[in-house]
Amino acid sequence: MELFDIIAVLLTLAALFSYINHRWFQLPTSIGLMVISLLFSLALIGLGFFVPAIEQRAEAIIAGIDFNETLMHGMLGFLLFAGALHINLKNLASQRWMIAALASVGVVVSTFMVAGLAWAVLWAVGVEMRFIYCLLFGALISPTDPIAVLAILKQAGAPKSLETKIAGESLFNDGVGVVIFLGLWEIATGEHGFDIGHLTALFFQEAVGGAVFGLAIGLVAFQMLRRVDNYSVEILISLALAAGGYALANALHLSGPIAMVVAGLLIGNHGRTWAMSERTREHLDTFWELADEVLNAVLFVLIGLEVIILTFTGQFLVAGLLMIPVVLLARAVSVGVPVLAIRRWQILHPRAARILTWGGLRGGISVALALSIPALAHDGSAVPERDVILAITYVVVVFSIVVQGLTIGRVVRMSLAEETE
Repeated sequence: MELFDIIAVLLTLAALFSYINHRWFQLPTSIGLMVISLLFSLALIGLGFFVPAIEQRAEAIIAGIDFNETLMHGMLGFLLFAGALHINLKNLASQRWMIAALASVGVVVSTFMVAGLAWAVLWAVGVEMRFIYCLLFGALISPTDPIAVLAILKQAGAPKSLETKIAGESLFNDGVGVVIFLGLWEIATGEHGFDIGHLTALFFQEAVGGAVFGLAIGLVAFQMLRRVDNYSVEILISLALAAGGYALANALHLSGPIAMVVAGLLIGNHGRTWAMSERTREHLDTFWELADEVLNAVLFVLIGLEVIILTFTGQFLVAGLLMIPVVLLARAVSVGVPVLAIRRWQILHPRAARILTWGGLRGGISVALALSIPALAHDGSAVPERDVILAITYVVVVFSIVVQGLTIGRVVRMSLAEETE
């Protein structure tokens, strides 16, 4: 199919599933779209037993969509910029130490803890996977997904301080997770041995370089916004900042996600206050909220459709289900340690660790990174771990979005009720 045809199909399905969810299911939009899309995919697979041509056609269409390319080098920049636009910088700064700890040390701790437990669990169920690929799985599943988190938090009712922590962490830790994943991938492919110096240099180039780059292009856009008072021109500048800035960051081998978060925070706070009229702010918010909703809809439909092209066996399914408590345990430890440390000099919500643990949703970024692992290595040999990682990643992500996403509001309310008793 041509690119336009693929976009047309995805938008049509997103609109149809949104209508179905609004009329009958009434789930939070992101969760409802993914659930309906997943049920639709399973129905196609079931129908394929009777009419194989239908399933084959669906597989061909989904296989023609490069999920990793679509999200990581297309939609992600817009989604992160849109999410960061509405984060209050003062609130974020007040939680900076907690967010920094969760987005850096927390991701590293979770990566190694998930890897160790995953290796043991997979060995126990008879699935062989080299430890370096267990580390890759730990790196791709440890960051919380800002897209999933921001979409769900709007309806969760969490205290503002906790909402800021969860949103701030999710905006920054995906960039850190991607850098760790890239470093581990170089080790897995033999491109680089285990070299702390190289990994540190890669981190500073990608993460710190991405933040500096995001600040620089954000300041350029800010100065341009100050010199005009025309909402259509100003929206176009913000659109160019998100699209052109993300593309240029990737071309310079800097972290595009972190660059977009920093640029979005700058424009959403200083730009909104000092460079825009009230009319421009209204139009800018409307435009980016609409763009965010449409892209989110397409993304969650895509996540549901991806099951059509995944390889599932009973063994893989069992392994995926066992990975759910493993990932949650690693999340609890990686959150609990920073909470205990920071609580010594900062007042935190008594149930902060519980809410942060359950509110750490995984989403499209984890699936995209798993799909980025090639089926063949550079020397032409097969990479059998790819199918395993894809299957267990998908199971964890579906559980995270559906179960955690639907119950995070209840967990927040229970935690608040316990606090008042």
